[in-house]
Amino acid sequence: MVVAQLALVANGYRDPHNYFAFQPFNESSTYAVELARVLDDGQRVAVPNGRWEGYDWNELIDWGPLRSPWCQRHAFSGVDAVVDFLDHALDWMADNTPGDTETRYWEATVTYYRNARGPHVTVIRSHDREVGGP
Repeated sequence: MVVAQLALVANGYRDPHNYFAFQPFNESSTYAVELARVLDDGQRVAVPNGRWEGYDWNELIDWGPLRSPWCQRHAFSGVDAVVDFLDHALDWMADNTPGDTETRYWEATVTYYRNARGPHVTVIRSHDREVGGP
């Protein structure tokens, strides 16, 4: 039993959400995201305020910690967890926006300050999707 608990704790530090890992204090990190749609020809189209072609980010990704990510936000459960959730949200968007027939994939440029140190920048993207009309 002790070995299993130690294994869970050790593995907790490899997981972006730190499940089972000891963390006495929350991160005081912030982040902001630049959302972009990347079209079939490689053109990047900014998505100001999360609105494009009749879709709205805040309606589709209706979860508090990822609400309006283009504004400076507190990193709920730490930067690594937010980036992981955002990665999954981009994939979900690629799979669940059938009316958007131009976007090849989604890209998010995340600028974050980990415990007031930074800025650091990372870019994540969704998986590719089929482009074209029905």
